[in-house]
Amino acid sequence: MITQTVAATDYHTAGEPFRIVADVPVPLPGDSVADRRARALTSTDAQELRRTLCSEPRGHADMYGGFIVPPDDDGAHLGVLFWHKDGFSTACGHGTIALGAWAVDTGLVPAPVDGVVEVVVDVPSGRVTARVHREGGRTVAVDFVNVPSYVVARDLPVRTSRGITAVTLVYGGAFYASVDATSLGLPVDPASYRDLIAVGREVKRALDADGLAVHPTDPRLSGVYGTILHEELGDASDPSDDHRGTVRQRNVTVFADGQVDRSPCGSGTAARLAVLADDGRVGVGGATLLHESIVGSTFTGTVVGTTRVGDSLAVISQVTGMAYRTGEHLFVVDPADPLVPGFVLR
Repeated sequence: MITQTVAATDYHTAGEPFRIVADVPVPLPGDSVADRRARALTSTDAQELRRTLCSEPRGHADMYGGFIVPPDDDGAHLGVLFWHKDGFSTACGHGTIALGAWAVDTGLVPAPVDGVVEVVVDVPSGRVTARVHREGGRTVAVDFVNVPSYVVARDLPVRTSRGITAVTLVYGGAFYASVDATSLGLPVDPASYRDLIAVGREVKRALDADGLAVHPTDPRLSGVYGTILHEELGDASDPSDDHRGTVRQRNVTVFADGQVDRSPCGSGTAARLAVLADDGRVGVGGATLLHESIVGSTFTGTVVGTTRVGDSLAVISQVTGMAYRTGEHLFVVDPADPLVPGFVLR
């Protein structure tokens, strides 16, 4: 590496970490954020920095973060390259929520004492918005408005070690395989954590091999990113219930090579909204999705518009959550350290 120190600010969004590096100490060239990601995938410096911040002893197998880069044009406040232990991802909703909070916390985007301010972010899959809600000088919620999400294929039979299951392939900024966990005899709870990881990997690999996850305009966004294993919690219909008109589901998203999202997954929530819209259960002005994670945290998702992506009807989704700052770090990389860039045990 070309430097011995790396400054970072850590947030968590609904339990999922997001490590922000604003002053990136390695070159990340490119004509756009998508181009910068493509070049980072083959950059020794970028990959070593990513591994150093993700891997033990500075990180862990489920660490997530982002490098701040210039936006594609003046229409956005910033750009970001999302990363995890296995590489650089195309989208990240929980990270976008954290970036909205960070941009306001640092003063990069001036915010009112009371009211709403939009933080526009260029990500590899397109332009997204973090709508930051403020009350009494504090951030109280952040909406993530995603790129269009749409269903690619339904009822795809996939053989797993727990039997054959029907899978829906859906795009929400990244391609996801969506599976009813109960069809595999698995509850979405911490006790089933290892089994969920194992079957999530199996489904992803099987579906990725089919070659259906092809982006219609940008091949760099192709390929299955993760598996969303979900279960129904029962739709709310009691007039006395605060969540009347709400679809309730719990999910765990297993992405990259067995990495587990502690949050309900922002882009995954957008993907689930696309499936539910295709089912007729949600729509513009319709029911809300209350999406719970494996650790009990929640996002709220709504459909705020529709569009088309190629021949597919797509939804514009808004996912609402909150991010909290957990630390400021100055990581030191000793050139004599034999364990740089680090290791993971899973």
